[in-house]
Amino acid sequence: MSRNAKINALLLFVVAALAVLPLALGLGDHKEEPFTGADTEAETTITEIRPDYEPWFSPLYEPPSGEIESALFALQAALGAGVLAYYFGLHRGRRQGELRALAQRDATGEAKGDADAKVSESAQRSESASDASAPERT
Repeated sequence: MSRNAKINALLLFVVAALAVLPLALGLGDHKEEPFTGADTEAETTITEIRPDYEPWFSPLYEPPSGEIESALFALQAALGAGVLAYYFGLHRGRRQGELRALAQRDATGEAKGDADAKVSESAQRSESASDASAPERT
């Protein structure tokens, strides 16, 4: 197993442990809704501290149930992950394309350079041959 594969397996194990451990340890069993979001926790805390507090504004859309709210949040997360994956894939593809183009150019350039060197060698030979056969001018 390569070093990268070991690191990926370890990271996958850590992510799985972070997802399963709170459920296995029973964290949040004492609450009515154990795994609510930070918004709900903040709202509860603010209401406990100042019961007369009124928010500055209300949400544009209030989903009819928590399941729909969770589904919309998951959809938002999936769309965001898709956009990021597209960007990074596009960036990597462009970089690989540039590397391939440079490699092809170098390979073509070497072949062309060899041909140019042979042409210039033969041109130098013919010049030196013509210089030797030409009469000197004074």
